[in-house]
Amino acid sequence: MKAAYIERYGGPERLTVGERPTPSPGANDLLVKVAAASVNPIDFKLRDGKIKSMLPYALPLILGNDLSGTVHSVGAAVTRFKPGDRVVARLAKERIGAFAEFALVAQGDAAFAPSSMDLIDAAGLPLAGLTAFQALFELGQLQSGQTLLVHAGAGGVGHIALQLGREAGARVIATASEKNRQRCLDLGASEVIDYRRERFDERHNVDVVLDTQGGQTLLRSIAITRKGGHVISISALPTPEVARAWNVAWPLRQALRFLTRRERALAIKCGVHYHYLFMRPDGAQLAELVRRVDAGTLRLLIDKRYPLDQAAQALAHVEAGHAAGKVLIVP
Repeated sequence: MKAAYIERYGGPERLTVGERPTPSPGANDLLVKVAAASVNPIDFKLRDGKIKSMLPYALPLILGNDLSGTVHSVGAAVTRFKPGDRVVARLAKERIGAFAEFALVAQGDAAFAPSSMDLIDAAGLPLAGLTAFQALFELGQLQSGQTLLVHAGAGGVGHIALQLGREAGARVIATASEKNRQRCLDLGASEVIDYRRERFDERHNVDVVLDTQGGQTLLRSIAITRKGGHVISISALPTPEVARAWNVAWPLRQALRFLTRRERALAIKCGVHYHYLFMRPDGAQLAELVRRVDAGTLRLLIDKRYPLDQAAQALAHVEAGHAAGKVLIVP
């Protein structure tokens, strides 16, 4: 099968498109003929080797963390799906590989694809949707009447978070460029802050913040969150607690303890709950997101589609930070 993979860590030149063996499903696996895979920041971070200490993979490695497609064959213990079913899935972090013509999916990580949208575009839902859902409701404990601040509201995760926050009854504030202002308002934001000309720091007592930027944006977000509120980052470095849960080696945990000291100390000082999120696959949660898509309460913005041969360009487009919505790779 054709796939986009790396044999060494490094820049865009390290991504190769060529032939790789087609995987064989285990007892609980689906072999999925990929309709499309979405591009996420973790893909270029993996390519660069920036998180190899947290996620050590054997090379060569096919990139790609979520997909849509059609079940080609199933393992002996699979009961929920059959060949021909249309599915979406976020692949387990231990066995990624969506940038390919075929990929393996554990049946517990898959959900039936939305019936109301094109199967290719449905690839934009799993990772971004689960990230937003778990950030807002599992970690952020978002409730009706609360204030939610979403950074990069027009981005892949952000545009879904705006909609989920609105549906939950929250007052939603987004940061975005002026060109994406109306898009964010249409998706559920009641206020849009142009990050190039305005400072979001003037808002205070925010209940929940979804940080997609890290750095000073994260620190400033913690400072304006109410005591007892929640700040969830998907872009900062993992906290020692997350590293411990992943059984990361003790020296790296200590390094992360040092490197994340500012945000953790500020959160303690402000009485804010600070979380780092690396989302997990969850077929049941994904099915709930699919239900919302089919009910018309959640829609996906697709920024651009790239053929598999242009996977490097697709990653570069997302890495540049200019995508409004999801970027897809189509085998």
